[in-house]
Amino acid sequence: MNTSTGTPTSVSYDYDLQDASGATCTAHAWARVPAPLSPSAKAATKARIAELLKARNAVLVAHYYVDGDLQDLALATGGCVSDSLEMARFGRDHAAQTLIVAGVKFMGESAKILSPGKTVLMPDLDATCSLDLGCPADDFATFCDAHPDRKVVVYANTSAAVKARADWMVTSSCALAIVKHLKDQGEKILWAPDRHLGRYIQKETGADMLMWNGACIVHDEFKGLELDLLKKDHPNALVLVHPESPESVVAQADVVGSTSQLLKAVVESNAPEFIVATDNGILHRMRQLAPNKVLIEAPTAGNSATCKSCAHCPWMAMNGLQGVLDCLEKGVGEITVDEAIRLKAHGCIDRMLAFVAQNPAAIAQPAQGFVPNVGAA
Repeated sequence: MNTSTGTPTSVSYDYDLQDASGATCTAHAWARVPAPLSPSAKAATKARIAELLKARNAVLVAHYYVDGDLQDLALATGGCVSDSLEMARFGRDHAAQTLIVAGVKFMGESAKILSPGKTVLMPDLDATCSLDLGCPADDFATFCDAHPDRKVVVYANTSAAVKARADWMVTSSCALAIVKHLKDQGEKILWAPDRHLGRYIQKETGADMLMWNGACIVHDEFKGLELDLLKKDHPNALVLVHPESPESVVAQADVVGSTSQLLKAVVESNAPEFIVATDNGILHRMRQLAPNKVLIEAPTAGNSATCKSCAHCPWMAMNGLQGVLDCLEKGVGEITVDEAIRLKAHGCIDRMLAFVAQNPAAIAQPAQGFVPNVGAA
């Protein structure tokens, strides 16, 4: 970010470079995706994990975007499948003293921030996030210092160190309400890291927002032109879009919302078909909750396509059953957060939770009788 003009500038991350290597490279992530297990090996691994979860006083919490086997195992063993914040809240409120977090690193950090006394383990600590990578804590702190008149609002998809610098953390389902609240209080906003979500919120609220220039590699690849063509082939389909998507995609949506809001739309709508513009990992849960609905992936192909993600996060794909088993058998993959950073980050999360508690309409809640373990974050 050019701090003198407020003009967004690109942040270079390793995976953008032709010779990229290491944990921040998408090719590295795809290479680390676990090989499929045979049916017998899968059954045996699941059984062993279930046994060890009970023996170790542990619980498995999984994100909607990880492999369907992990989602199913989490639900079958008393864990949860949800968005990142609900994963952390579920882990905080659960009696288990060990949390196995199937997701990406900022989710493990969020769990540790809310549950400092618990052991938090992840199947692969190299599983990261382009939004997290694209908002380095030191650069972000410099940006914040250059604009001390603004309230710092960060999306959940950020590191603990970035959250520690923020006044507020938000999720995609409560961001609109919180930014509107701040605008009504006369506050100007410094927003990070997702530019598409920030632009959507700015348009909806009219708030004065200065943007960090980040993007999710999954949602950034959806194409407005190809979506328009796909809609012509499916005129009865509702278009469901996560607000991390480009403006040309959001503009065509029937429903714009968080993961839980999109799930809720599939379950409760009478539409026979849905075009879904978010990580295709969610389709597993959607098919379980609405088995008679037709689900169509929004297009990432077409002009300027890179297909670094092809509608699925490569770092989410690094999570596998063997990694969970290694956590339980070997204790590997432990998440740690510096205590000074944890305390500061906890403050911005608590501020959001308190706002949501006082303003329950600010966050998308599942309808009465809705399927359990569908997170509201």
